[in-house]
Amino acid sequence: MNYEAIVEAILFTMGESVPLEKIAAALELNQKETKTIVENLMKKYQEEKRGIQIMELEGAYQMCTNTEMYEYLIKVAKQPKRHVLTDVLLETLSIIAYKQPITKIEIEKIRGVSCDHAVNKLLEYNLICELGRLDAPGRPLLFGTTEEFLRSFGVQSIEELPVLNPVQVEEFKQEAEEEMNVKLDI
Repeated sequence: MNYEAIVEAILFTMGESVPLEKIAAALELNQKETKTIVENLMKKYQEEKRGIQIMELEGAYQMCTNTEMYEYLIKVAKQPKRHVLTDVLLETLSIIAYKQPITKIEIEKIRGVSCDHAVNKLLEYNLICELGRLDAPGRPLLFGTTEEFLRSFGVQSIEELPVLNPVQVEEFKQEAEEEMNVKLDI
């Protein structure tokens, strides 16, 4: 049985990410054997520099076009609408990515300004989603990043996000505290 061909057919047909356990169930193999088959297929695509690739996204797999093919694709396909991420959107997205699950109030506390517009835009762009509600008075919504976020930034999971240097974080904290004292003294 050609398991790689089956995996290829599953991922091509589904068009979205498929969890490893579902692929394993279809192949009637355990997840470890299935993961090896998928990773071999991923490696084969990379070595042959194919127009398609398989991405791993939080334990799921998706067949995608190789990003190097974009300029050729837009010549034959309708150019997708590009979302512009302003500094405000990037700042809000960064806070959500590193602090998820997080409420709007917590985001606003970190940013020091309202975040309604930024959160709504990030929801519209499908980069964040609602994860449920916090068990607290008012039951505020909790937000986190989506699979589209991982795909857009080329990471497999949020654990792959760059780790902040603790020394630099401390310096930023001291600068912020000094800035607040200056503002309060005025």
